[in-house]
Amino acid sequence: MNLPLPAHTAAAPVLSNGNPAGRRRILKAGVALAAGALGVGCGKKETSGPPVNPGAGPGPGAGPGMEAANAGAGVQVESGKLWNLSELAPPPDWEKLEAWQETITADDFRYLLEKVLTDGTSFWSTVEQRPDRALIRMSTAVEASPRFELRFAKESKPNAAERYWRKMSEMPAPASAERPLEGVRVALDPGHIGGDWAKMEARWYQMESASPVMEGELTLETARMLRPLLEAMGAVVTLVRETHDPLTSQQPDKLLAEARESLHVSLGAAVLPTDRQIRKEAERLFYRTSEIRTRGHRVNEVLKPDVVVCLHYNAEAWGQDAGKPLFSKANHVHVLAHDCISPAEFQNDDQRWDGLMRLVQRIPDEEIRLCDAVARHLAAATGLPPYTYPGRNARQVNDNSYLWVRNLLANRVYHCPVVFTEPYVMNNQEIFDRLQAGNYEGIREIAGKQRFSIFREYAQGVADGLAEAYKAGRPT
Repeated sequence: MNLPLPAHTAAAPVLSNGNPAGRRRILKAGVALAAGALGVGCGKKETSGPPVNPGAGPGPGAGPGMEAANAGAGVQVESGKLWNLSELAPPPDWEKLEAWQETITADDFRYLLEKVLTDGTSFWSTVEQRPDRALIRMSTAVEASPRFELRFAKESKPNAAERYWRKMSEMPAPASAERPLEGVRVALDPGHIGGDWAKMEARWYQMESASPVMEGELTLETARMLRPLLEAMGAVVTLVRETHDPLTSQQPDKLLAEARESLHVSLGAAVLPTDRQIRKEAERLFYRTSEIRTRGHRVNEVLKPDVVVCLHYNAEAWGQDAGKPLFSKANHVHVLAHDCISPAEFQNDDQRWDGLMRLVQRIPDEEIRLCDAVARHLAAATGLPPYTYPGRNARQVNDNSYLWVRNLLANRVYHCPVVFTEPYVMNNQEIFDRLQAGNYEGIREIAGKQRFSIFREYAQGVADGLAEAYKAGRPT
């Protein structure tokens, strides 16, 4: 399924301080709306956490494609800070957008910015759209922030040399129909961490003397089942994580200072956090932020795949005691693509940069097609109903009730198409029974049904979805 692009819309009105395309000079924002006036769209994400402003790294100085501008009214500025950053985020490298000058049309940029990447309002105070360019605010922490000038093209250009991943249409035709993934570089990212780390993550529970359920170990077992299925269809498969250990070297003891700063923002300057609060926050920054950012670096700088599959298992609330968890009657499946950045999130300089880097590479076009196919095949394989997000932190895509877009760290910092899978509720009685049965061969009766092992069922659904997408998208 193609991401629907609308008929070309009318060009944006020309604002003050017009400047011929290709010319760079000092500009002031023609229009800047107050951050407080932004409408609420997709909503706040719990994954983003409170903004942390370390003020580290070089400031947003002038350079090619960068224009000085007033910050705009209403943006909260903390004195002495150079950047407004999410947790543990490095300062954005706006120079990397230079390679994407005159590669995307104004109409396509507007559509992807307003209808896909954001809720339609998030960008108002940070991206000024003109007929021939966009002026992008580089920092919301600096009152006189420079603006990056991204010039539009009259016709879109693929610019494949500037990205490490390949579109399906750019790949050669496979040698046979049985190998639709021939040459496709697939990175499997088993979500979370296993072993002793699972309890720290709170992705662990145990029913009496039964084997404990640990999401990080379940996802790794699923990845090990999925890998040979993909390789049999010609894929070149790597695992982002191959053991139960974390990839990051920033373990909690090294994140105490960052934890204090994070609590300073979330609790307020008047509240002195306890040692236990600081420790818990350092642990959260370790497994939820540093670990994912480390994986993002491995994906973008080392593995450089055509697609990442982030494997997860879902869960419902199981109470305060993981040793005496509550079972849930709920059981469902859904798949996530990236997008739906809220106004508050788009104010973070790193999130705005990550989102725009994905936009200019046209990642949403490819990602939606892949996620759509995998979502449909996972639904068929599991027989589960779709999960429905109750709030505004996600948007359903097209006519697929199993497919949503949501702004997660784990699908934003990977600068390639990401298929983020969330089948099964781990603390559902039937799923618990299937997990306890392990990764058996063949078919067994569990909860009155003849079933393949849950790991094989999961892996087969993902493999079939990827196969369908690449069969449809590659040349024949």
